Amino acid sequence: MPPKFDPNDPAIAELVNLFKSFGLSETKSLEVARNSKTAATLQEIVVSCDLTANPLDDKQAGLVSLLANQGSKLGEEERNYVARAIADSRLKSNDQLNAAIKYLEAHPSPIDDASFDRECGVGFSITLQELRAKLKDYIAAQGGASWEKLNALMGATKQDPEIRWANTLDVKNTIEALLTEELGPKPAPASKGKAKENKKEPVAAAGPSGSTFDRDTTTSSSLTERSVFEEGFLGKLHKVGGNSQKHESRRKEHLEWTKGKVFTRFPPEPNGYLHIGHSKAIFINFGYAAHHGGHCYLRYDDTNPEAEEGRYFESILEIVRWLGYEPYKITYSSDHFQKLYDLAVDLTKRGLAYVCHCTGEEINAARGGAERGPRYACIHRDRPIEESLSEFERMKNGGYKPGEAILRMKQDLEDGNPQMWDLVAYRVINTPHHRTGDKWIIYPTYDFTHCLCDSFENITHSLCTTEFIQSRVSYEWLCNALDIYCPRQSEYGRLNIEGTVMSKRKLKKLVDQKYVMDWDDPRLYTLIALRRRGVPPGAIKAFVSGLGVSTATTNIQLSRLEQSIREHLELNVPRLLMVVKPLKVTIENLSEDFVQMIEKPLHPKVPEFGTSTIPFTRTIYIEEDDFRLEDSKDYFRLAPGKTVGLFQAPYPITYVSHTTDDTGKVIEVVCRAENTGQPKKPKAFIQWVAEHPPTGSPIKVDELRIFHQLFKSANPAAEPDYLKDIAPDTLEVIKGSMIEVGFLPLAKKAYSFALREGKERTENALKAEKESVDVGVKEEISHDDTPKATAEQLVGNEVVRFQGLRVAYFALDKDAALSCLDEPEAGTPGLKDGDKIVLNRI
Repeated sequence: MPPKFDPNDPAIAELVNLFKSFGLSETKSLEVARNSKTAATLQEIVVSCDLTANPLDDKQAGLVSLLANQGSKLGEEERNYVARAIADSRLKSNDQLNAAIKYLEAHPSPIDDASFDRECGVGFSITLQELRAKLKDYIAAQGGASWEKLNALMGATKQDPEIRWANTLDVKNTIEALLTEELGPKPAPASKGKAKENKKEPVAAAGPSGSTFDRDTTTSSSLTERSVFEEGFLGKLHKVGGNSQKHESRRKEHLEWTKGKVFTRFPPEPNGYLHIGHSKAIFINFGYAAHHGGHCYLRYDDTNPEAEEGRYFESILEIVRWLGYEPYKITYSSDHFQKLYDLAVDLTKRGLAYVCHCTGEEINAARGGAERGPRYACIHRDRPIEESLSEFERMKNGGYKPGEAILRMKQDLEDGNPQMWDLVAYRVINTPHHRTGDKWIIYPTYDFTHCLCDSFENITHSLCTTEFIQSRVSYEWLCNALDIYCPRQSEYGRLNIEGTVMSKRKLKKLVDQKYVMDWDDPRLYTLIALRRRGVPPGAIKAFVSGLGVSTATTNIQLSRLEQSIREHLELNVPRLLMVVKPLKVTIENLSEDFVQMIEKPLHPKVPEFGTSTIPFTRTIYIEEDDFRLEDSKDYFRLAPGKTVGLFQAPYPITYVSHTTDDTGKVIEVVCRAENTGQPKKPKAFIQWVAEHPPTGSPIKVDELRIFHQLFKSANPAAEPDYLKDIAPDTLEVIKGSMIEVGFLPLAKKAYSFALREGKERTENALKAEKESVDVGVKEEISHDDTPKATAEQLVGNEVVRFQGLRVAYFALDKDAALSCLDEPEAGTPGLKDGDKIVLNRI
């Protein structure tokens, strides 16, 4: 077992204190201390730049912490230069930090200040009037005003050197104001699946974006989608019908069927849960089709009954819909088992397939073996066609056990591409199929099935990752050998996330051996785990869209994904007062029955979120970490002799005395409210919650779960034993945290809105599915067992999200139980017996 992380270890405690002294919260300091490499870098930065002399605010400290993690390729001088630029407020945002790191990686010391400032947006200033003028010109240059262009315009501004550093919210508001002036109010979004000018629109609903209230942010997660689908790799794809065919008649038939529309497919194997890498495939296939007014199938590649389970079918549809997409139609490879078998017989009759009885070892040897020696044909390759047909029939009728006979395609052993070395087309599997029962005991392989199903469904663009680039030759060979329509396969680079594992086999081992709670454990990067943790689907789409699409494999650090998630959450979730480890404070000069109700905004920059009303009373609770007995010149929170502000409260408070328990731990602080005269503005403000039983304040949290990175290394999959790379203490559970009383109305409103939106989307999806039945591919078997779209697929506890002010982002875990979520919207929410609040740090 790896060594246990002990925050009380003197060396760790010293690091944490150092990080706290320059402005990091205790929670963030502990998190950084867990990663020895990042902690060592951050320690060097803090000491070298003397950051403790003038502590930073939360935002600045977070940026310095991010620099320590992401600036690993920078030299010490360059790294310290960036840290000082953060400290003196030259760099104020994540975007500026990323630009700074990128610039200094390419332009190390000596650093040209002017060039650095220009490339990183330092000192950028623009008035709203100037921004309006520039955006007005910019919109005209982009082809004029259109509400449909809003997101594309937003994304494009990030590439404009004169606008890219402007406040995103200001840009959005200004563009919307300009469009409103020219076009009138923004039209209500059309119901998904409804007819538009008698033409059926592609169903690519955005769904619950992760916004806790009903802000129109369902498409804000795709600000750069237009450029992604119109430029680079995806922008260079062929037009419908532009892929060459062996027979011109096939192209004409294809164009007649598609009517010139794009048809793509997302074809997962239902043998496991989808992970973060699959989000790119979903985004590309569904997004590309929707962008071009086409359709995307969800096709289950269910050709291996030994590995498939019903729960995977259900989960795949749920995740696709959660990410905001509705399949044009749900199909299965097994829809076509009879047709696939008939084509295998046809291929054999053409002399292009044969039954082989070689073992796996013999086949490998004939292909040159591990040494890549000479290749040679096996003894069955030239058997008579009638003999192969008879043997194939015998395979189908149970005459062979698994491994005793296979059907192989007769391709080209002289070709340098291994995908042309007589691939297996059919094999014997004595396992009943979930849909066809025991009708078949031979099943087609991926190499045989995939291209043919693409052909059956008239796929215009078969989009897959570059690991299948060699398969393109065999893909086209098989379609052309059978004289059928041949789709064009195009390959893009896959998405890899460093610091985790995504192999189904490795994930299963983690689950089976109880290293994690289940497949949806928030420490994993399966999509159901990210959803449970509280990550909004819009954040994932924005992340994938921001990476762009090319043929290069994308290897991304976990910190970059987490940063992208936080950026999405910043303007999309309300803010609540919260204390993780409460410390009681009694304000002695307020009466026992004193109460003042305070109306506060749920987000200072997003008025659409509304307000919450909270009590301020004689007894409040503050964060344990916001009080210390030993004061210092660089500490600005509560301490003997000090005054501190309380966020949104009417008065600052000043320390008077404190009480300790038998161990010397402080259990109560007595303060005085500065409620007379004109108090001096405090140097710091801290969060708090009040004790007021009549209003149910505070809301007590049964469990607050903080998840840390599961693995220690950047590439655990490469470790000889990846289980030994598991980090210690990756789940931290805190009991007794407190939230302001505004949490319950927020939770109820968020859940009710998500449920309404989910029902509307589902109704439209079911209607669209019904309309597509007569247009789509004819199935050979019933779809009665097909997973159906339901509103419940889109709504879970995780739709309740908020930011604990000065703490972190949180979401309600599926283990939580809040009876008010199921009550009528008009009622006043409250806690009841049996309710349980479990929060996950997002």
